[in-house]
Amino acid sequence: MFNRFMLIAVAVPLAIILVALAVANRNAVPFTLDPFNPGNPALTMQLPLFVLLFVAVAIGMIVGSLATWFKQGRYRKMARQRGHEADLLRQAAARTPTTQSQQAALPRS
Repeated sequence: MFNRFMLIAVAVPLAIILVALAVANRNAVPFTLDPFNPGNPALTMQLPLFVLLFVAVAIGMIVGSLATWFKQGRYRKMARQRGHEADLLRQAAARTPTTQSQQAALPRS
């Protein structure tokens, strides 16, 4: 239910804004890859402005996602190590015989 609300409350208005942005900025603008010679026709493309804006947003999202993924790598590594340690402890506990006093202390279900 909450996911459907978020879709309607966030995604639909965002899509409307993006479509309006694309319609308003459909004129071609020059995009050059040579900052020292902007008139170089080999490295200049004519693209609609909204394409450049969407590409810039997509690249920003990808770079941000990668930065977050690399930043959180140590936490994923720690979780793997602790999970492995927990498995080893469970295996050791399963191999260890319980005594009468330990069995009496265990809760009964």
